[in-house]
Amino acid sequence: MLLLLPACFLLLSLNAQQSSPDSLLPVRGFCIAAPAPKDVDRFIKFINEELATRKVNTLILRIDYDYQYKSHPELADSNGLSKKDIDKLVAACRKHNIDLIPQVNLLGHQSWANKTGKLLAVYPEFDETPNVKMPEQYKWPNADNLYCKSYCPLHPGVHKIVFDIVDEICDAFQATSFHAGMDEVFYLGDKQCPRCGGRDKAELFANEVRLINDHLAQKNRRLWIWGDRLIDGKTTGIGGWEASYNNTYRAVDMIPKDVVICDWHYERADKTPVYFAMKGLNVITCPWNRPAVAVQQTNDMINFRKTATKEMQPHFYGMMQTVWNSAASFLDGFYNKTPGRDGSNNTDWKCFVDMYNIIDSL
Repeated sequence: MLLLLPACFLLLSLNAQQSSPDSLLPVRGFCIAAPAPKDVDRFIKFINEELATRKVNTLILRIDYDYQYKSHPELADSNGLSKKDIDKLVAACRKHNIDLIPQVNLLGHQSWANKTGKLLAVYPEFDETPNVKMPEQYKWPNADNLYCKSYCPLHPGVHKIVFDIVDEICDAFQATSFHAGMDEVFYLGDKQCPRCGGRDKAELFANEVRLINDHLAQKNRRLWIWGDRLIDGKTTGIGGWEASYNNTYRAVDMIPKDVVICDWHYERADKTPVYFAMKGLNVITCPWNRPAVAVQQTNDMINFRKTATKEMQPHFYGMMQTVWNSAASFLDGFYNKTPGRDGSNNTDWKCFVDMYNIIDSL
């Protein structure tokens, strides 16, 4: 017997499919530093009550060395998360079908201000610029152009160590993806490095991306990175922080097409997702603490998906709120509705709320 449905019912069904969260934005993400052990339960409450209700489906936790690593205990933070803590976070995300992705900064961000990160503190031989000494008091700009240190990507011992860490944290997260950071890499191909000096910086960057991607692929894991080093900062006028001044941008044509690009712009809604999609790369737009910018970026991403060619449409992957202070500070601001330092609504928690309100309304 043929069942004929009213035309209005078919139209409603079609509209529902077209406006479903996954069709509007396949990735609806949230990225934040991993909570300290004492804040895990409070953060799980946030997952249950705030992320899940907003249909967030991707959570990136920046771990670095804040985990009790067994493979390299010399790199583990003494107050890092335990396997039991991670298990609780994994269970909470699995309950709500949230893809939990760990991040460990690779290549760049091996120091911050006047403090050397764990990797270079324990293995100083991996330093790309050992001649640059950490200052007692950090200031920018400085004579050494020091922002963050990098490890030397051509050092013969570095990848054995970092890949042990990557594998262990991915196993703990039961992760199918891994975020390698790789943003704001200012030290690369240093002329004083006996291995990297004089080499093409774009090739060095691309080779490191390929090496990490190939390693992850052995266990069917996917690589995510920040996108700033793949944008020409001078030609676009975007500058040397959200884009590259040291010629790494040419690596965009050298990296595997299955790498996911997290495209961060915080003060303007730059249209660089189109650039990445035209290169055949999947791209996620990442705001921070400007609600008005995040709302524009969300509308742009949805419009890109609606108006792009069928070849480019799948590459516009979605939106991801980023938070650049501790999980505890964010939770305090979110639940207390704390204004920004200037008394405005320019906060990461208000940005998160406004961005997901737009997504929900659509």
